[in-house]
Amino acid sequence: MPADMPADHVAAVPARRAGHRTRLDSYVDRYALRTKGMTSSEIRALFAVASRPEVVSLAGGMPSIAGLPLAAVAESVSRLLATQGATVLQYGSGQGDPRLREQICTVMALEGIQAHPDDVVVTVGSQQGLDLVTRIFCDPGDVVVCEAPSYVGALGVFRAYQCEVVHVEMDDHGLVPEALRQALATAAAHGTPVKFVYSVPTYHNPGGVTLTEQRRAEVLDICAEHDVLLVEDNPYGLLGFTGEPMRAMRADESERVVYLGSFSKTFAPGLRIGWVLAPHAVREKLVLAQESATLCPPTFSQAVVSTYLAEHDWQGQVKNFRELYRERRDAMLAALDEHLVDTATWTRPDGGFYVWLTLPEGLDAKAMLPRAVTARVAYVPGTAFYADGFGTRHLRLSYCYPSPARIREGVRRFAGVVAAELELRETFGAALPSAAAGRHTYESPGPDQS
Repeated sequence: MPADMPADHVAAVPARRAGHRTRLDSYVDRYALRTKGMTSSEIRALFAVASRPEVVSLAGGMPSIAGLPLAAVAESVSRLLATQGATVLQYGSGQGDPRLREQICTVMALEGIQAHPDDVVVTVGSQQGLDLVTRIFCDPGDVVVCEAPSYVGALGVFRAYQCEVVHVEMDDHGLVPEALRQALATAAAHGTPVKFVYSVPTYHNPGGVTLTEQRRAEVLDICAEHDVLLVEDNPYGLLGFTGEPMRAMRADESERVVYLGSFSKTFAPGLRIGWVLAPHAVREKLVLAQESATLCPPTFSQAVVSTYLAEHDWQGQVKNFRELYRERRDAMLAALDEHLVDTATWTRPDGGFYVWLTLPEGLDAKAMLPRAVTARVAYVPGTAFYADGFGTRHLRLSYCYPSPARIREGVRRFAGVVAAELELRETFGAALPSAAAGRHTYESPGPDQS
């Protein structure tokens, strides 16, 4: 030991080393406050098992990429690289490719939206779009209102920016307008104005329900009365099973609605291309936020999507997807009717990917999940879709990815798990409360489950 080393410094060395030895994460005191509550979920470990081929996963929100004309897409991509490789592999605009933004306006026109390409910002999936919107509007402690239940990926974003989430009741017809009015009035009375209302109004994730036309008008009126922005997240809008696409809320209100769209469900999620349509002033802030986050959305992915839209019958492909998902929805509903009609209740979606199921009183979907995986079937517990620990009796079933035969088998296995749980409850009495009750952390599954 050097003679000139201070005694207090010498004494401090063993203490620091001892502390280092006892911590799994030596950086724990250095993280930003916004990381508090970002915990790894035990659900992730279960889904690692659930990905095995012998397990029927009714959990994942993955589209059926096998339904795409992959050979034709591959030929287009090869030609794109051969003729424009030096451009599409280079940096691009922070707002996104102008040609693609024009094409996005054509896509949104199917939902009644009349928009200008200048007000479109291309993003790395609509998930990044939501992140950017939240970043430019929300400070720590700000209030965001969303449906109960709500999209798990949105809850993770709101948590990351330290927002307070207020859930609003939803029923079989979507968000309940009077409940929204009450929530906004209560927030204002407490001096905590709401920054925005977040909604998935069409073929809701995870609820599977759709906001009616009458309620859409009411929700827009309520937001106008309270001078609150509405963020409309609409990844499933073109995937309805009956009639024409539902008219988007953005089609009837251009200044108070920020619209999120995505090609993940109608083309390919691996390309990670979505967009935000926003009022002009908001657009400017989004571009600045985009440039600080990624410099620019991926140029190559944008070019692939743009080429696909220009050279392929993408509307015909969307129609094929609708038929494919309708067949799978029908298989799930028929299996639920066969095996669980006297036991549980569930929504009956007119589009999208999901069924929201309510278990009998006393059952806990999260506590039941390990036993379901043992029985070779998986789902997402309802608590993942609430910010406040609720949802123990609920769960989400996805029909988008498995074949109809696998869906029927998965529901049969799931019904057997529910029957066994009910038998245990009858034998041993009421189960203990869920460990998730009252927990205020978001234990979201990975993106393949969201």
